[in-house]
Amino acid sequence: MSIWLDDPKKFRTLAGQAHQVAMNMLRPISRTYDRAEHEYPKELDMLAAMIDGLAESGASEGAGAAGVRRDESEADAGVKNGANLASVMSIAEMCWGDVGLLLSMPRQGLGNSAIASVADDEQLKRFEGVWAGMAITEPGTGSDSANITTTSVLDGDEYVINGEKIYVTSGDRADHIVVWATLDRELGRSAIKSFVVAKGTPGMRVDRLEHKLGIRASDTATIIFENCRVPKENLLGSPEIDPKQGFAGAMATFDNTRPLVASMAVGCATAALDLTRELLAQAGVVVDYDRPACLQSAAAAKVLQMEADLEAARLLMLQAAWMADNRKPNSLEASMAKAKAGRVGSDITLSCVELCGTVGYSENELLEKWARDSKILDIFEGTQQIQQLIIARRVLGLSSAELK
Repeated sequence: MSIWLDDPKKFRTLAGQAHQVAMNMLRPISRTYDRAEHEYPKELDMLAAMIDGLAESGASEGAGAAGVRRDESEADAGVKNGANLASVMSIAEMCWGDVGLLLSMPRQGLGNSAIASVADDEQLKRFEGVWAGMAITEPGTGSDSANITTTSVLDGDEYVINGEKIYVTSGDRADHIVVWATLDRELGRSAIKSFVVAKGTPGMRVDRLEHKLGIRASDTATIIFENCRVPKENLLGSPEIDPKQGFAGAMATFDNTRPLVASMAVGCATAALDLTRELLAQAGVVVDYDRPACLQSAAAAKVLQMEADLEAARLLMLQAAWMADNRKPNSLEASMAKAKAGRVGSDITLSCVELCGTVGYSENELLEKWARDSKILDIFEGTQQIQQLIIARRVLGLSSAELK
C-alpha cells in the first residue's frame, strides 16, 4: 500500500470552505475574544450548526472530531482518504483563523475524539451529538498519564469517581466530560479507563477557570470529582482489566488527537508566515526561490528555512492522519507529527514576531497573538519531551519500563 502525500482532491473544496470561514468569521473576532477571556464566542453557535448540517448530509467528509477505530472488515478495502485526513486539513485552515476559537467549537471537543475512538456501537449512538471535553491531567500527574490517581469504584450499577482534574479544555462549556480514572491503583496502567460524565452530575463541579498565555477564547477548567456517581454503561469500551493490553484503549485516543494538534500548529504557523511574507515584501525584502539561501538576505534565508520546516510538519501530519484512515497503526507517526509541528509552530510564530520587529510585537497585527497561541500546541496532548520519548521507544522497540 503506497501513500501519496498531497492534499486529496476530494477534500480541497472542504479545505477551501474552512479557509473562507477562518478568514470571514474567525479572524474578525479573534482579537475580541482574546481580550474577553472566558467569554463564550456566541458567533460559534451558528458555525457549529452549519458543521452539524454538513455532517448529517454526509458532505463534510468527517470535518470534525473523528476517531481511530480499528474495523478489521475495512482492512483490505484499499487505499482510503477519509475522516481523519479531512479533519486535519480543515482544522489547519480553521486555525489559520484562530486556534482558541477552533478549540471552543461546540461538539468538537477532544472528548468527542475519545468517544469516537473507544466507544462501542451502542455508546456511539447514545452519545451522538454531545459536546465532550477530556479530563486527563492531574495536579501531581502531568505528562505521565499512567500515574493517574483519580479513582473509579464500581458500586452496584454505578461507578463512583473521586479525584481532581486540571487544564480541561472546554471544561466549563462542554455538556459532557470524558474522565480518565483507575479502577485499581495497584494494577497500574492496565486499570485506567475513560468514563463519560454528564454536566450537572452530582459530585462533579468546576472549581476554577485558568488565566492563560494564549488560546484565551477557549476555557480551561479545574474539575473536582467527589463521590460522583455515573452509570456503569458510561465506561467507554470494555470494563475488563487486561494487563497485556495496558491502557491501550484509552491511549488510542491520542493516535487521533495528536495529528489534530499538529494540524492546529500547522495552521497557526501558516497564518504567521503568510502575514510575515506580506510585511517583508512591503519592506522591500525579496525571497528568490531560484537562488541558494546563503546568497540572499538574512530575512529571506529565514523565510526559506521556515517554509521547509512547515512543509515537513505538514507532510508528517498528513501521513499520520492517512494511516488512521487506512487502519494502520500510527502511534509512532502521530507522535512524530505532533513533535515536529509543535516545535516548528512555536519557532515559526516567534521568528515571525522577530522578523517583523515592532509590528510583530504590537497588537496592531495578530502576530504576537499567534506566538502566544502556538505555545500550548507544543505542550498539550503530550509535551515535546514526551513525544520524543515515545518516538524513541517505538524506533528502538523498547517498553516504557525499559526506556523512561
